[in-house]
Amino acid sequence: MVVPFIANEYWLSAILVPLLIFALATVGLNLLTGYAGQLSLGTAAFMAVGAFAAYNFILRVPGMPLLVAFGLAGVCAALVGIVFGLPSLRIKGFYLAVATLAAQFFVVWALTKFSWFSNHSSSGVINAQKMTILGYSFDSPVAKYLLVLFIVALLALAAKNMTRSAVGRAWMAVRDMDVAAEVIGIRILYTKLLAFAISSFYCGIAGALYAFAYLGTVEPEGFNLDLSFRVLFMVIIGGAGSILGSFLGAGFIVLLPIFLNTIAHPLELALGLTLPPGLMSNLELIVFGSLIIFFLIVEPHGLARLWQITKEKLRLWPFPH
Repeated sequence: MVVPFIANEYWLSAILVPLLIFALATVGLNLLTGYAGQLSLGTAAFMAVGAFAAYNFILRVPGMPLLVAFGLAGVCAALVGIVFGLPSLRIKGFYLAVATLAAQFFVVWALTKFSWFSNHSSSGVINAQKMTILGYSFDSPVAKYLLVLFIVALLALAAKNMTRSAVGRAWMAVRDMDVAAEVIGIRILYTKLLAFAISSFYCGIAGALYAFAYLGTVEPEGFNLDLSFRVLFMVIIGGAGSILGSFLGAGFIVLLPIFLNTIAHPLELALGLTLPPGLMSNLELIVFGSLIIFFLIVEPHGLARLWQITKEKLRLWPFPH
């Protein structure tokens, strides 16, 4: 709540709002992958369903409240997630990831092929409507940030409580050993499909916020496979099976390019060099790949585990014994 008083419009619009939106999408994928153990590469597709569904609900239903449209968009994404989660009953691991990859290509193809979803736009691009709740228009960077912060905080709290409930324990049982989970009475199909549905619901709302609060103008190709991989990297770097890790991973991925670009210019001046324009973008990819390998080998639980270890050491300091 202090941020709106100290951050400028650039930080609010270009950094903090997308950071929160990506964190919400990462929470959704973390519920599916980190807690339920089901790999998915269709995150961007479910975000696209949420974005276009919210756009059409507001466009075609007179007087549709904004938050209700976002909720219904999440429900539409959840239904799509259930359909593409059906193969999880028979396949798992990387085979399931390839199966969910079909959702990525099918959703983008459907949104491009059928112009009804984009209100018959020749280019397939949609312009998100203004966000208005009870007559108040959320058009300023501060207002957009506070709205996104409220939604993300509410859903993150719900996800945190969900992981501590019977549903979360069932997900973790299926993740650790699905055969043993079935023996003790957990319904495998129901549990897996519920994970797909809730994960897709979160991703759908994140997609709606991505279109309405961040970009304003979106197209189906904007929700490509690269976006799905980016959210997956956030889960890996932040820490699978951790709600806090979702925020840490999103913050790391969003802020790292800004950090690299910030140090690039002083480095050029200090060394008297002129770096090629594409060097920094390639350097970002190299750093991403190196960090993923590092966390997979050294600390599979990511930044969340490192933060937990740091807190434990600080709590015991200066008497470690």
